[in-house]
Amino acid sequence: MRIAQVAPLYESVPPKLYGGTERIVHYLTEELVRAGHDVTLFASGDSETSATLEPIVSKALRLDEDVLDPLLPHLLMLDQVCRVANEFDVIHFHTGCLHFPVFRECSTPHVTTLHGRLDIKELGRLLEAFRDTPLVSISDYQRTPIGWGNWTATVYHGLPEDLYTFRAEPGTYLAFLGRISPEKRVDRAIEIAIRAGMPLKIAAKVDKADREYFEQIKVLFDHPLVEYVGEVNEREKNELLGNAYALLFPIDWPEPFGLVMIEAMACGTPVIAFRNGSVPEVMRDAKTGFIVEDIRQAVSAVERVGEISRTTCRREFENRFSAGRMANGYLQIYRQLSQKRKQKASSALKVFGAEVMEKEIKRLPMLGKQTI
Repeated sequence: MRIAQVAPLYESVPPKLYGGTERIVHYLTEELVRAGHDVTLFASGDSETSATLEPIVSKALRLDEDVLDPLLPHLLMLDQVCRVANEFDVIHFHTGCLHFPVFRECSTPHVTTLHGRLDIKELGRLLEAFRDTPLVSISDYQRTPIGWGNWTATVYHGLPEDLYTFRAEPGTYLAFLGRISPEKRVDRAIEIAIRAGMPLKIAAKVDKADREYFEQIKVLFDHPLVEYVGEVNEREKNELLGNAYALLFPIDWPEPFGLVMIEAMACGTPVIAFRNGSVPEVMRDAKTGFIVEDIRQAVSAVERVGEISRTTCRREFENRFSAGRMANGYLQIYRQLSQKRKQKASSALKVFGAEVMEKEIKRLPMLGKQTI
């Protein structure tokens, strides 16, 4: 198939450091190319891909201090995709809802994976206005606020099976990986580690929007059990998660998926996660870690981590969250959309043929009179 992948421009594909959506776009694109499909990736120019790269900007917007309005490059990208849309069998958008008005009348099949939270009033109104746009959720839970949406499927995120190193032996510290933000609750992670008496390594970025929150809680990082290592790249993440005793995921928001949970599983590292969002869907309680309700339960879970088989964690990742499984899920959607397009074209052709035949039949008496 000829497939277009349209990525956000905030991070490169894959991201150099933190970045979830662009990372998934990369894994999906590489799997599709490996399977023999003709893939074009619309992304920032510093992206690395086996597909045909259509660069929209020279480098990721988050790293470009000269970019004042990130919306404008995205509009430029949508125009570029629109102009070549007929070259593809399907277009896969990962850019939220930005493209909806532009591609409403596009004849090329297209689908949108929504990667973020959906409990936003304005978003509901927008999706209501574009009910005909096919959508993909990254967890069944994510759909909850908009269960009536035009959902074609749920496709869980997936990672290459050789990306992370399985380690059978547990490490001696707890890990926190993500963003320093109110919803990720690194403050909870610190309290859990201190109460459990275990070292905690924090690998996280601080967005401009969360700088004030970071300033409020950074005093917590001074505790002797806490080590803040900042943002990490893929190699450093592999080491951090693989050598951890457990990953702490003490979120306080409706998490649509939680990529770090399956990254930890890929390493064989159990996860201790708060029961929010998609956590019960991604996690197997008491098999890949523990799902907890509060800090007290989280501390108790740390004491029980030895009950979890690291081999089981890795096997769960391989069975449910591989990049190959993710790519197959999306290919099913692409083929369904392509088949619907062919059926519509065939129906339109039949209607057109019938109309032409009817006109010709009506002309026959007149033609007979003219020959007489």
